[in-house]
Amino acid sequence: MEEKYGGDVLAGPGGGGGLGPVDVPSARLTKYIVLLCFAKFLKAVGLFESYDLLKAVHIVQFIFILKLGTAFFMVLFQKPFSSGKTITKHQWIKIFKHAVAGCIISLLWFFGLTLCGPLRTLLLFEHSDIVVISLLSVLFTSSGGGPAKTRGAAFFIIAVICLLLFDNDDLMAKMAEHPEGHHDSALTHMLYTAIAFLGVADHKGGVLLLVLALCCKVGFHTASRKLSIDVGGAKRLQALSHLVSVLLLCPWVIVLSVTTESKVESWFSLIMPFATVIFFVMILDFYVDSICSVKMEVSKCARYGSFPIFISALLFGNFWTHPITDQLRAMNKAAHQESTEHVLSGGVVVSAIFFILSANILSSPSKRGQKGTLIGYSPEGTPLYNFMGDAFQHSSQSIPRFIKESLKQILEESDSRQIFYFLCLNLLFTFVELFYGVLTNSLGLISDGFHMLFDCSALVMGLFAALMSRWKATRIFSYGYGRIEILSGFINGLFLIVIAFFVFMESVARLIDPPELDTHMLTPVSVGGLIVNLIGICAFSHAHSHAHGASQGSCHSSDHSHSHHMHGHSDHGHGHSHGSAGGGMNANMRGVFLHVLADTLGSIGVIVSTVLIEQFGWFIADPLCSLFIAILIFLSVVPLIKDACQVLLLRLPPEYEKELHIALEKIQKIEGLISYRDPHFWRHSASIVAGTIHIQVTSDVLEQRIVQQVTGILKDAGVNNLTIQVEKEAYFQHMSGLSTGFHDVLAMTKQMESMKYCKDGTYIM
Repeated sequence: MEEKYGGDVLAGPGGGGGLGPVDVPSARLTKYIVLLCFAKFLKAVGLFESYDLLKAVHIVQFIFILKLGTAFFMVLFQKPFSSGKTITKHQWIKIFKHAVAGCIISLLWFFGLTLCGPLRTLLLFEHSDIVVISLLSVLFTSSGGGPAKTRGAAFFIIAVICLLLFDNDDLMAKMAEHPEGHHDSALTHMLYTAIAFLGVADHKGGVLLLVLALCCKVGFHTASRKLSIDVGGAKRLQALSHLVSVLLLCPWVIVLSVTTESKVESWFSLIMPFATVIFFVMILDFYVDSICSVKMEVSKCARYGSFPIFISALLFGNFWTHPITDQLRAMNKAAHQESTEHVLSGGVVVSAIFFILSANILSSPSKRGQKGTLIGYSPEGTPLYNFMGDAFQHSSQSIPRFIKESLKQILEESDSRQIFYFLCLNLLFTFVELFYGVLTNSLGLISDGFHMLFDCSALVMGLFAALMSRWKATRIFSYGYGRIEILSGFINGLFLIVIAFFVFMESVARLIDPPELDTHMLTPVSVGGLIVNLIGICAFSHAHSHAHGASQGSCHSSDHSHSHHMHGHSDHGHGHSHGSAGGGMNANMRGVFLHVLADTLGSIGVIVSTVLIEQFGWFIADPLCSLFIAILIFLSVVPLIKDACQVLLLRLPPEYEKELHIALEKIQKIEGLISYRDPHFWRHSASIVAGTIHIQVTSDVLEQRIVQQVTGILKDAGVNNLTIQVEKEAYFQHMSGLSTGFHDVLAMTKQMESMKYCKDGTYIM
């Protein structure tokens, strides 16, 4: 736990030194990297040894012995009383506070170790200060460091969630008593009571405790940097702080020794294990970190230090034999019959992978300096920052602010607001079902609750698509994100197709051999789900009606446009027009509506089949209703899939085909326009129909007038995002003379005039 405070930059007993890492050639860094990795490997050994010792030694006695051994070594070699300036009374008070804070953090750390085991403790607690500071910066400030840091913070949070939700530490959950003694003292009883108050298992409460201890450790190190400079260096501060900690803990240890029964048969047998822990965990780790932080950048120390300790933790978690535990079992067989070691679960392995990724990302230096880059500390302990380069560029938002802004955008727009309200209602009904299902041990309620939770994922996707579609266009996504709604509707449609297929196959199987069903609780659950889904039907019915109306009505555009932009050369020009359409296919809302419709049909089918089974004993009614529902879902989803595919394939909007054909005929008759070629029109999103066209005009015509006429005609036909390429007659003839192949373009242009419009909605030559 004891790390150097921002680098032991104060070389020598007097405390003088540089302000940052010493420039070392890259070839010479290898030995420091190897030294750092080896020290972290040994620290992992020491933590596993500590876990075994804590099964026999009280936690306060354990911390006292560690502090005593460390203080003896550091006082002997650092000579804090004879080297450096004299410690004043005010500084002694600060050292006393430092020692108290260090004891509290050590208590949280090692108590978390007894709850979670060494593997989970190493994964949670052994993170560098720079990693935690970057994480907190992303979460709570506006200078998070960009998308990469946000991704690293997300990986860290996912890793903690994996330990909380997916870590099935079965052996520890089945323990009859706590590993370190529930009633050994008032302190441990109070800590276990606090964990029990949270309503979680001990090892999961230990995860929360270690996260808290990690944040406290970072704050402790940050506050210690200034004090280390005042007293003459971090090593001198460490020696004095450990010595004061020993004096603080000594009375407590004496009281514990008198009032509690010791589990240790022979303290002499624990001398070597304690010496190993003191040297590996307390002394070697501190000095190696001090050396490496001077020779290397802090970010490199964090990256090279985290990977070996996490890998070592995984290896020891699988192969550690717990020799001290076996020794204790041999000495006291009655108390240690059952194996109570923490197991290596899939959740731990996944969390370890995410911890490694997050540590690597969060410890890497930012590509741009958000509010400056930390380069070292002044002799007074003031942080020094570099504001060169692009440090003043706009930085990414913090996660709470992003959530707040997103929620504001969701509530501003009708579609996203309706999805959000229905999602909240659906989640409320889901958790009520799950709660009563667990309370009454009803498998039907629990299964339907998870089914509703799966439906909520489709609503979340629709909500995110509705929000993302309003994001502004960027340099990379120059058209904006409007088409995300089409993708969302397409994916929702595919989900429904898959669901309908599996329901169909299961229904056919049950038609052949109808199973007997327990209809208990089916009716109230189905009625509740039906009421919730009917609310959704009423909320999203406008999406379904608009989808049908869009195929028959035309798209009306507003008067807002900016129509012509001339290029620098005189032989051709370029025009561009924007407008806003008032209707179109919102595939996202259609997909959400069809999901709700499918759930409504499912609730109706369950109610009908339940009544038929209870009244007449017709068990075949369940597969028949399911078969009918699957067919209805399939038939209702096919049009959505078809329309979404047409948009993704850039098909000419079917509802505008006739109008666009008439518009092209009008364009051909404009005075001064020779011909046109390459007309392309497609639906970009629910409200945007885009198009491009090349027009050839005579040399003496006013280009602005031609562009305005073409723009007006195509806007009336429904195109509200138009690009026009103007080509003068002289340029056209010049290109024709240069290339014989250009006659093909002329022939194609003449053929455009002979295109005929067919009743089936296609063009023929």
